[in-house]
Amino acid sequence: MELPAVNLKVILLGHWLLTTWGCIVFSGSYAWANFTILALGVWAVAQRDSIDAISMFLGGLLATIFLDIVHISIFYPRTSLTDTGRFGVGMAILSLLLKPLSCCFVYHMYRERGGELLVHTGFLGPSQDRSAYQTIDSAEAPTDPFAVPEGRGSDARGY
Repeated sequence: MELPAVNLKVILLGHWLLTTWGCIVFSGSYAWANFTILALGVWAVAQRDSIDAISMFLGGLLATIFLDIVHISIFYPRTSLTDTGRFGVGMAILSLLLKPLSCCFVYHMYRERGGELLVHTGFLGPSQDRSAYQTIDSAEAPTDPFAVPEGRGSDARGY
């Protein structure tokens, strides 16, 4: 299934709006964490070819998923909420629910910019290390220090 093309600016604008509304109720560390990550997103927009910028934004989005869960669960107002308070809490929760989808889109952009798979599963499949690989067409001699040159050493019959 191919992901639809979503502009990074749309993702940033949506999360900025939801974070701003979420700051009606949650301020302090919630605002600092989310607006810092949105600043990384602005960096990723400004430098279109930078793998570092988009990977930092992706990592930050993943971190704020966890941080938002902790922050909302600890600082959720348990007393009576006004309509404005309910709206702010709802927008913070909506932002949290949309972040995994945003991570999928940002990861797709990361791969388009030339980023590699973040999870290396070397123990499940063949190794990607090709430094010792030598093609059959190669005219170079192998660099095995224990190799015996032809015509020297023991005879093929073992004498």
